[in-house]
Amino acid sequence: MKTLQQLLGRIAQALEARLPPSVEPLNWSEHTAAVWRVEQGRGYLAPVSSSSPVVLDDLVGIESQRDRVVTNTLQFLQGLPANNVLMWGARGTGKSSLVRALLTAYASEGLRLLQVDREDLIQMPQILDSLAGQPWRFIIYCDDLSFEEDDVSYKRLKSALDGALSLTPDNVLLYATSNRRHLLPEAAADNLQAKWVEGELHPGDAIEEKISLSDRFGEWVGFYAFDQPTYVRAAQHWTEVLATRYGLSVRWDEQLELEAVRFAQGRGVRNGRVAHQFASHWVGRQLLKRKE
Repeated sequence: MKTLQQLLGRIAQALEARLPPSVEPLNWSEHTAAVWRVEQGRGYLAPVSSSSPVVLDDLVGIESQRDRVVTNTLQFLQGLPANNVLMWGARGTGKSSLVRALLTAYASEGLRLLQVDREDLIQMPQILDSLAGQPWRFIIYCDDLSFEEDDVSYKRLKSALDGALSLTPDNVLLYATSNRRHLLPEAAADNLQAKWVEGELHPGDAIEEKISLSDRFGEWVGFYAFDQPTYVRAAQHWTEVLATRYGLSVRWDEQLELEAVRFAQGRGVRNGRVAHQFASHWVGRQLLKRKE
């Protein structure tokens, strides 16, 4: 009997060692943002903090997109009908920055942000259970929600999201970013499956499948590369913001504008990210000269 008890004790110790460490429940009064971590199949909330918050006024060049998402978010915060939001477009165009700026602006009004990796969306039922009934208004944020044609996880995640989004608590919305409007690559051949039925054009099964998940988002907001005047305006904004932050005086003139344009030409794209990178490049260089 004693030997059996010792054996059971060793088994219990071995099983306990394999379990992830216990985690204290997150206090949303103290934390405004968290990520969903998964260890050995068990998910939990881990707090995060931002050392460089983005504000809505920093989102130069995407004012119309910003205003649409802000309006939807304000509806949500006030307990009014609001939609899940899909922000799609090229990388570096301000989609993620907009989400972070929302938290900066509205955390004091009860907004909380939970970032979930694409692979962990399969745990949406568990995630929603952890947020339901809370006094806060939660945006579940998934960055880069896109899939390849042969991605075997798509249907599994789609099934989980379809079920979860249809039963989302009133205090939760899903905001996602993607480089694709319909989350999956679209081929010209898909259009060949379309059929005319009684005078109406009906898309084929392939297209229906590809747009079915994106249809769960009531707001589709497109982001695009900047034209040159918009890029220059964003570069000037960020240069002045960073210069002020580090106590550097700056006079935006034609020479500085030319440097900003050449910087973007070297990167082969004009967007908000490149504008910020130019500002970091130029301001950092001036500050370094001060120390020489």
